[in-house]
Amino acid sequence: MATNERSFVQLVWDFFCSLKLTMALLISLALTSIIGTILPQGPLPPEYVATTSAMKLQIYSKLGFFDMYHSWWFVLLLYVFSLNLVSCSIKRLPHVFKFISEPMLVLSESMKHSSSQKREIACSGTVESAKEKLAEFLAKEYSTPVVTEHNGEYHLFSQKSPWSRLGVYVVHTSILVIFVGAIIGSLFGFKGFTNIAEGTGISSIQDKNGNSIPLGFEVFCDQFNLTLYNTGAPKEFRSTLTIRENGQPVPGYSKVKVIVNDPLTYKGITFYQSSYGQASEGSEHFFSMRPRSGGPADKLTIREGEETTLKDGTKFKLLESTQEVQQFMPGFSGPAARVEVTFKGKAPQTFIVLKNYPEMNAQRGDDIIFDYEGTNARMFTGLQVAKDPGVWVVWIGCTLMVIGLFIAFFMSHKRIWVIVSKGHARMYGNANKNHAAFGMQFDDLAEKFTNLKI
Repeated sequence: MATNERSFVQLVWDFFCSLKLTMALLISLALTSIIGTILPQGPLPPEYVATTSAMKLQIYSKLGFFDMYHSWWFVLLLYVFSLNLVSCSIKRLPHVFKFISEPMLVLSESMKHSSSQKREIACSGTVESAKEKLAEFLAKEYSTPVVTEHNGEYHLFSQKSPWSRLGVYVVHTSILVIFVGAIIGSLFGFKGFTNIAEGTGISSIQDKNGNSIPLGFEVFCDQFNLTLYNTGAPKEFRSTLTIRENGQPVPGYSKVKVIVNDPLTYKGITFYQSSYGQASEGSEHFFSMRPRSGGPADKLTIREGEETTLKDGTKFKLLESTQEVQQFMPGFSGPAARVEVTFKGKAPQTFIVLKNYPEMNAQRGDDIIFDYEGTNARMFTGLQVAKDPGVWVVWIGCTLMVIGLFIAFFMSHKRIWVIVSKGHARMYGNANKNHAAFGMQFDDLAEKFTNLKI
């Protein structure tokens, strides 16, 4: 019974220490990450919902594909991968540490025969004098040797960068630190979005699930500026924000300019410039109506979504407006409005009225020519808001990873043995990686070695 239990425990231990498990997990994480790249994450865009079948949306939602990096199965993969790294490190680290702390001071016969890096010189003096001269040579040209007497011979052992063998474990540690940082950010951080109209402020935001999150301070939008190219496409959009506490601006955070890739951070909460638009609440739009037959034009003030009846019985409804029509009508730019007009005794008709092109409005051929004169609407800035208290832990992990990868790929444990016996001295070399580079270093050292007069 006890034997079976030990056998089962050993089986589980071997499973988590397996390099095959490591490769399988890495491939699984890479493949599943593609899902998060292809499919939208978080709230779904309306156009994606409109072009995807209801069954597919339901399946994807149940599998967590729309919030993949927080799904239970992806988090489980990360936990298993972390356990695999820890298990592999625990199993192999003691052997590596012993190899570093207790080096092979006396070169074995098998190592002598298998070594491809070796040189021999004759010694005319005594073994003691040869040992002293070679120890001085190694200390000057390589590193201070450890001298060991064995079977009437002296073994001089020198090494460089023995701790480079721990580079891979630095990488393992960095991955675990990054995971810890991500968990801290997931548990104690948040991501959300907010729209702030010019001249107004907010003290809370909404997360991706629509929940309200208080900020503990007020973010006030002093001004929003939009710069366009000649084509009408947006060139730059910039918000001027002020942080307020207890109704007063916070020193150093008054009228801060926020643009794309240049966010504002306050108390660990970062505000990124994300979007913009025209605030519809409380805004008025202005139209003029000219009789085609001639005569004075009438003025009309209306809000978006409202409908009014003109004095000749024509019904006029403002459906929507935009400050830049270029994205809907290439070749045209500037403000425009989409309206629905029902002339008396006729069916409703929908068309776009342009502000900068009154001649286009006159080409419709109706009895009344409608012109759009603009709006008093304010602009709003759309801000992505994020708090991630684990970001510094992640940065520490990334720094450790760079250091570990540098050690693992560009450094090697290099060892030199010189065996001094009566009449001759033999030098052997070994490196745990990058043998070609070590071979050149050994040749340079061996040339000096063979020129010694002992």
